[in-house]
Amino acid sequence: MEPETTKNIAYAVMGLSLLAMVWFISQRAMKNRSNMLESSGPKIAGQDEMEGGARNPQQFDEPDEDALDEMAKLLGEDEDSGDES
Repeated sequence: MEPETTKNIAYAVMGLSLLAMVWFISQRAMKNRSNMLESSGPKIAGQDEMEGGARNPQQFDEPDEDALDEMAKLLGEDEDSGDES
């Protein structure tokens, strides 16, 4: 084979390799971008999973007196109970 033909074949192979790499990188970039947009988008209630948890979740099973008083104050039950009697 002539050196000119060999050089042309090598250029063609390198050109095809370059096109394949550009295509692969662009596909990967589009996939990464869509994954990033999906993961950083606003969450709809119930679709996002919260990590972690309470150290002692049993403490929330039964509210204590302070919590009940605070809930009554927030709900305005203290004011309503005085008007009814």
